[in-house]
Amino acid sequence: MRSSKEIMAFILNVAARDDRVRVVAMNGSRTNPNAPKDEFQDYDIVFLVTDMASFLRDKSWVDVFGPRLIMQTPEDGRLSPPSLGGWYTYLMLFEDKNRIDLMLVPMSDLKRYLEKDRLTTILLDKDQCVPSLPAPSDETYWVKRPTLDQFQGSCNEFWWLVPYVVKGIRRNEIIYAQDHLALLREEVLRQLAWQAGFQHDFRISVGKSYKYLEKYTDKETWAFVMKTYASGQADDCRRALKILCNLFRKVAPQVAETAGFDYLIQEEENIMRYLKDEL
Repeated sequence: MRSSKEIMAFILNVAARDDRVRVVAMNGSRTNPNAPKDEFQDYDIVFLVTDMASFLRDKSWVDVFGPRLIMQTPEDGRLSPPSLGGWYTYLMLFEDKNRIDLMLVPMSDLKRYLEKDRLTTILLDKDQCVPSLPAPSDETYWVKRPTLDQFQGSCNEFWWLVPYVVKGIRRNEIIYAQDHLALLREEVLRQLAWQAGFQHDFRISVGKSYKYLEKYTDKETWAFVMKTYASGQADDCRRALKILCNLFRKVAPQVAETAGFDYLIQEEENIMRYLKDEL
């Protein structure tokens, strides 16, 4: 596996030799002072370039980075429509297990790019055109304080989805039940993230897919969260549903009290009555 120093030197060498690349930036976990460091971290690299079209005509130019195991180019719209507004990414996993996510951004979008992410750090600036940037910070990704609508919307979504799980279990449609258990878990995790946000003045990031949330959650609660990942058995799905309901009934009212929101207890009571003979 190529070392971090080797990868970074190689990226900068590629950029230095290509006149179309004017600025090289990096963001993501490698610039985040609060992110754990390990060999699985991606290299989130941005080339700000002139003549975008010349890069896009022939994707083979990225072969210079080494032999790949697999590559994705999401902006080609194979599974979903392009979403970057004219920017383009090559997501590359190499044979040595390093991964580079390389984004191409037109130089004309420099200002928009720099405003997008506080984790940005500049690695190369050929024309000295990039203004001085603040030190990288994960502030862009901090948990956001919920509004009343967001909080009550999360509560309504949770209790609305519970009967879907019951339906899936009763019909022995376990995949259907599992899909909706995952949606319920998402609302529990959202509430736990809000709870952690209030405890830390909304100056924390819980990471993509809530991957850092555990360190902001008490051990007992987290142990229950882990128990909600049910197997393919109906009884296990039923147990997971019960745990999720208990977790939500515990955490959401606490969030409401801290935020000064009304917790609409009637929705909870109605659905718990619906569940009386199911759990």
